[in-house]
Amino acid sequence: MVDGRYNSAFKRNNIRTLRRSLKMTQKEFIDYFLCKRDDKPLMSIATLSNLESKGGERVNEVVSSVCAKLQIDTMLFSLNPDEFMKEIEKYLAEHKENEELLRGIEKKGSISKLVNRLTMYFADEMLEGRLKRGDQIESDRELARKLGVGRSAVRESLKVLDVLGMIDIRLGQGTYISSRETNFFSIPLSWSLFLDGDQVDSILTVRSILEVKSAELAAQCEDQVKLDRLAEIYSRMEHTFANCDINKNAQAALKETLDEDIDFHTCIAECSGNQIILSMLRTIRNFLQRVSGTGMVEPNQISAVLVEHKELFDAIMSKDSEAAAKAMQNHLNESSLRYDL
Repeated sequence: MVDGRYNSAFKRNNIRTLRRSLKMTQKEFIDYFLCKRDDKPLMSIATLSNLESKGGERVNEVVSSVCAKLQIDTMLFSLNPDEFMKEIEKYLAEHKENEELLRGIEKKGSISKLVNRLTMYFADEMLEGRLKRGDQIESDRELARKLGVGRSAVRESLKVLDVLGMIDIRLGQGTYISSRETNFFSIPLSWSLFLDGDQVDSILTVRSILEVKSAELAAQCEDQVKLDRLAEIYSRMEHTFANCDINKNAQAALKETLDEDIDFHTCIAECSGNQIILSMLRTIRNFLQRVSGTGMVEPNQISAVLVEHKELFDAIMSKDSEAAAKAMQNHLNESSLRYDL
């Protein structure tokens, strides 16, 4: 429907805008807005992801559920994105008493700040020589006392740092500074990208710059072990596709291919020889996987990814830096259309 300031084509974009405004992952959005009375979800993360990126018949179902929960007019979702954003900001300002809805926003904001404080604390301790790789850190009780915050907040923040690769949480043993061969001090730099919470578009831009540069540098790689590993990963992807029976094991093949896709990009970063690029891309990838459930949800996407990866792989193996950078940029552009994070 198109009527003056209303256009139904805006609905899918506004669903995503609302989710990001609330700083919810797709799973959190489904749990809050799209669950039956028995707590069973009305749709999967993959379905919501597809609706956000491509629209579809169930967009109205999402809009109806959200509006019923928030008690707002469904017509709001047909406003242009700028007007919709203003209305949502107004709604949130007027409903600060809705603790259940706003708790996630406030919690994530406070956790982000605490993660930053812990990151800088550990970095300072290492620079001063009081901590080194592999050392055990204080208990969450002691960290909470030093920082003047609750233990539960410290525990959640430590989980984030564990995901980022800065520390290792070992059940029953304690928490340790990571001993992995990643550049520890690039992690605070990586994490600073995310402190504002809703910067997905900016983060995607940074990722694109780093991925393209990593491909350019990988084409100059002289480490045959790394290049052989890249070839092995690409071969696995081809094998997965060749043995994919769409009628039987399509979803398993999609998951396997997505895992191999991550390995492929990580290996290219390793071939670049730049540890900062490798560390930051790992951090960005971890972050994006947690703010969105987006992934390959259609079997024909495997074929498209393979074609793009072959162009990229061939350029790297041919030592053509310009072609490698161009192939990576094309792959990222196509991926953004497929997944629309």
